Amino acid sequence: MPVKEIKEGIKHIQILDKEGNVDEELEPDLPEEKLVQMYKDMVYARILDKKAFKIQRRGDAGTYAPVKGEEGCQVGAAHALKESDWFVPSFREAAFALSRGMSPVKLFRYFMGDAYGNKVEDTHNLPVSIPIASQTLHATGIAMASNIKEEDEIAITFFGDGATSQGDFHGALNFAGVYEAPVIFFNQNNRYAISTPREKQTASETLAQKAKAYGIKGVQVDGNDVLANYKVVKDAAERARGGEGPTMIEALTYRLGVHTTSDNPSRYRSDEEVKEWKEKDPIKRFETYLMNKGLLDEDKKQEIHDEIEKDIEKHVEKALEMDSPEKEEMFQNVFEEVPDMLKKQLEVAKERERGGN
Repeated sequence: MPVKEIKEGIKHIQILDKEGNVDEELEPDLPEEKLVQMYKDMVYARILDKKAFKIQRRGDAGTYAPVKGEEGCQVGAAHALKESDWFVPSFREAAFALSRGMSPVKLFRYFMGDAYGNKVEDTHNLPVSIPIASQTLHATGIAMASNIKEEDEIAITFFGDGATSQGDFHGALNFAGVYEAPVIFFNQNNRYAISTPREKQTASETLAQKAKAYGIKGVQVDGNDVLANYKVVKDAAERARGGEGPTMIEALTYRLGVHTTSDNPSRYRSDEEVKEWKEKDPIKRFETYLMNKGLLDEDKKQEIHDEIEKDIEKHVEKALEMDSPEKEEMFQNVFEEVPDMLKKQLEVAKERERGGN
């Protein structure tokens, strides 16, 4: 069933099934150009993902967290929000960031260890957050401030299933519920917190039901259905702007690749499981949907892929041509005044660079 109640008060939403069939009653009324752009954004993220992985493997970048398989969650969400809304990411939201207009050069430079890649400048995008679940508190704070200032801006924050085991997550939901903060908590439940399966994270039947404990709305969605993700985020945004408070979305998805480039997923999940989820690929099902609507064919698909490949290659070349950051930059923008401990670390780094011990 496209919409079913899986737990008291918790609904599961699906609009596109894995064969690309659509529930016309739930299908959002989107312009054809927007639908095609959503497809392009998903493909862009997938191709960039592949390129970033290669760059890391040849030694031109540090640890990279692939987004492959979760593009439906992020692109659907990005297209449902306003540019003025706040984006509070973890470390696996490249598809959302790119859909929102982030420069691919900045994305590449971030994974190359350059602070330039994490400069948000005059946007409502926060820097990447590595500590698990800490960004949920930031999103709640931003949303509370928006209420106080009587602004129309809302916040969305992303996190994985493992983050729901962190105290920060619970503190964020508690404050958001009490203060009716206009924030969307978007849980990308990709079934694993690195190698720990979701079943060992919590005994809860769903993650969405955790929202009920804090007096906020919880909903579960097929994370590989870009239209369903668009709809639930759009609905949540309207609720938030209307003064109805926060929403927690649990998107059932799967990372088809590694947790990060330092991970070996074959140690903790089977080939059969991966194969099963490949059949639910968010890009493939959306392709079928667009082809059925006459908005995409094989020639157009190839044209889109070729254009994106060329564009990404151009951005990679530009990123590689940029000068490497100076060691001092590692110690900047962390504290208002650099503490003695970090000053000593910088001196040690410089001494080693000069050939000292």
